[in-house]
Amino acid sequence: MTATLLPGLTDTEVRAALGTVVDPELDEPITDLGFVRSVSVEGATVEVHLRLPTSFCAQNFAWLMASDAQEAVAAVPGVERVVVELDDHSDSDLINRGLAAAAGYRGTFGHEAEESLDELRATFHRKAHTAAMERALTALLRADRSRTEADLPEVRLRDLPADEPTTDALLRRRATLGLPTHGDAPVLVTDDGTRPSPQQSSLLLRRARSVRISVDGNAHFCRGLLATRYPGAEADQAPRPDPDPVHPDPDTHPLLPLEVLS
Repeated sequence: MTATLLPGLTDTEVRAALGTVVDPELDEPITDLGFVRSVSVEGATVEVHLRLPTSFCAQNFAWLMASDAQEAVAAVPGVERVVVELDDHSDSDLINRGLAAAAGYRGTFGHEAEESLDELRATFHRKAHTAAMERALTALLRADRSRTEADLPEVRLRDLPADEPTTDALLRRRATLGLPTHGDAPVLVTDDGTRPSPQQSSLLLRRARSVRISVDGNAHFCRGLLATRYPGAEADQAPRPDPDPVHPDPDTHPLLPLEVLS
């Protein structure tokens, strides 16, 4: 959609703000996923339309993304009024009215609402950290084939490739959880920063790999659903990296047993 732009407030700025909004389950910006259907800028008013892969995506996820989008755009300098609408969802009318009235999640859904979305958001922050940790360690194994999985409990943040996107992503996830981001900090830790015992390390790594595979698989599935529901939507989706970064040598880096994925 072509936007009407005024000096000081641009479509690019609005989309950049929307790029900070992350799908809580898929751990990707809604702009990369193609969930932003349109952006219109007229004067100091911004109108954003969002779309999701199905009409029955969970109402709490839908609300999180729509309300986060509203807050992100409202924070853009020059914006005085924000209208965010979720299209073609089973709860679109209810969500859109709630956003317009600034009713909040509980005020919008009443007795159907959970006590708070804070714990749900925290759960997905922890899940995102676990997946990012596995991606970063896998990238290290790819970059340094002298290392094996047995070496990973001793890996520190300073050992990760500095120019690797997975390293930056892990540091952001750690910062969100309040985990240390200095170079001496161990990479393989639980969500509260506890360093596992040697016996626990293998289990933690396997769990992290199963979480990462689940997140990546869901992301690709949802992208496909969106493109099926809205033909042409794939043009709005950013390319994803290799969804299954398996280790280079199956003898030293065995693949995750299927039973772990169940």
